Amino acid sequence: MNKPNYKDIARHAGVGTATVERVLNGRGGVRPELVEKVLLAARTLNYPRKLPEAHRGLLRIEVLMVRPETTFYQRLSKAFERIAATLDPLVVVQRSFAEEMKPDEIARRILSTDVARAGLILAVPSSPVISAAVHKVNAQGLPVVHVVTRASDRVGEFIGIDNYAAGRTAALYISRMARRTGPVVAICHPVYQVHRERIRGFSDYFHEHPGPIAFEWLGFSRDEERYGAESLSVALGMYPHLIGLYNAGGANSALIQVLRRHPRGRDVLFVGHELTDYTNAALKEGIMDVVLDQAPEAQAQRALDLILRRVGLTAIEPDRAPIRFITITAEAL
Repeated sequence: MNKPNYKDIARHAGVGTATVERVLNGRGGVRPELVEKVLLAARTLNYPRKLPEAHRGLLRIEVLMVRPETTFYQRLSKAFERIAATLDPLVVVQRSFAEEMKPDEIARRILSTDVARAGLILAVPSSPVISAAVHKVNAQGLPVVHVVTRASDRVGEFIGIDNYAAGRTAALYISRMARRTGPVVAICHPVYQVHRERIRGFSDYFHEHPGPIAFEWLGFSRDEERYGAESLSVALGMYPHLIGLYNAGGANSALIQVLRRHPRGRDVLFVGHELTDYTNAALKEGIMDVVLDQAPEAQAQRALDLILRRVGLTAIEPDRAPIRFITITAEAL
């Protein structure tokens, strides 16, 4: 195989041969992000000479998330950490968290120019101020990818499961697995678009399949233990013959505790999201019946692949299909 030359490196990095020459010979005058593209292309092609080290670590991908106390976001953060360890040392993946209910803080973090960024991955809720910040940085040329949920409907690519299908799947399980007929309730965190999509799919399924098992009531939890427990307690009081519960969001542990203590708790067919220590134990105990896990590890891999493609560090176009969610029951543990 022929040794790579300037043209090969330029083609791989998406720059001109003059830029490659300036970088490899240390002549300066090249933007840091282009320097990193050239050096990474040269390393990938095994260019047979010692490469400059002055700009190492400047190709930075920032990942901004919320709710570090939750198992799901811990899994997502850990996935980014593990994948980052397999990338070229020239690529740095910086993970950080912001407060979910402080949109101004999230917007400020998105707009920050403290450190040069080659790409931005967001797992944050949407709001007008956050959306405006996303639009601004994207207009400045920063690639943006949304994971789990969208911070903007118009800018950036989305990596996640088909949440509408997840909601319909939850409805299907309850309607087919319920041990008797009666009312069904759901709980969600309305600030997240993906939760609203799940509830829409859940509701549409029951609307299209009318019968003695019906979706009667929607409660709001903010994905917090106290609010989730209060919502479910209210539902159990309103519907003495409740037969099904769908939690479209988090805080499953509080719902599990309510059902565990309630005299009718084990009669309620419970479908929720994310495999955690709590939901694993609840499945084994029979408090929970089905878990729909949205595979944060797969979402992290796809998001990084997409950013690397957008900045020209790989020629492989990632799959565009929604991430497959995983259905887990006690029999699969």
